[in-house]
Amino acid sequence: MPSRRTLLLLPLAALARPAWAQATPVAVIEGFQRTLLEVMQNARALGPRGREARLRPAMEASFNLPAMTRIAVGPAWAQMQPAEQQAMVAAFSDWSIANYAARFDSYGGQSFQVTGESPVNNDRLVRTQINRVGKEPVQVNYLLRDAGGQWRVVDLYLAGTVSELASRRSEFTAILRDGGAQRLIAELRQRTAALLQG
Repeated sequence: MPSRRTLLLLPLAALARPAWAQATPVAVIEGFQRTLLEVMQNARALGPRGREARLRPAMEASFNLPAMTRIAVGPAWAQMQPAEQQAMVAAFSDWSIANYAARFDSYGGQSFQVTGESPVNNDRLVRTQINRVGKEPVQVNYLLRDAGGQWRVVDLYLAGTVSELASRRSEFTAILRDGGAQRLIAELRQRTAALLQG
C-alpha cells in the first residue's frame, strides 16, 4: 500500500507532465494538438516567446527530442564528444520548439483531426490532418516510438510522406562537413533567436 507521503506527492507529479503524455500514441498526438490549437487561438496575445513558453512543456513531453537530434545529425553523431552531443540536443530542441512557435502564429478557424493509426515495425504512425477553412486539408503524420513505456514522436511526415528529419539530415550534413558540430550548434542557436524575435 502506498505511504501517505507517496499519495500526497502524486498530484504534484501529475502536474509536472501532461496526463496524455503517458497514454496511447493517438492520445499523445491529440493532447499535443490541443495545446497547439490553444496557442494558435491566443497567438497574437502570446507573441513568439509566449508561444514558445506554452509549447515547450507539451513538446518535451510528446516529442523524443534527443532521439530526433540523433536522427537528424546522422552518422556524424557518433564522432561527437559527449559535451557536443549535449549542446546539440539543447540547440536542436530549442530550434524545433521555436519553429512551431513561429509556424503556428495565427488562427483562422483551423482544426486538427486524427485520421488513423497503424503499426510500423515496433513504432506507430498516427495520421492527422489540419483542416483549413476554404482550403484543402494539410496532412501531417507522426511516427511514435516507445521510450521507456511512453510513446513519443521521433519523426514527422509532411504532406503524408516527406520525412522532416531526412530533410534536416541532408541540410545538417553540409553544415557539419564545413564547420563541424560547433558550426551546426551556432547555426541552430542563431536561427532560434531569429524565430523568437518575431
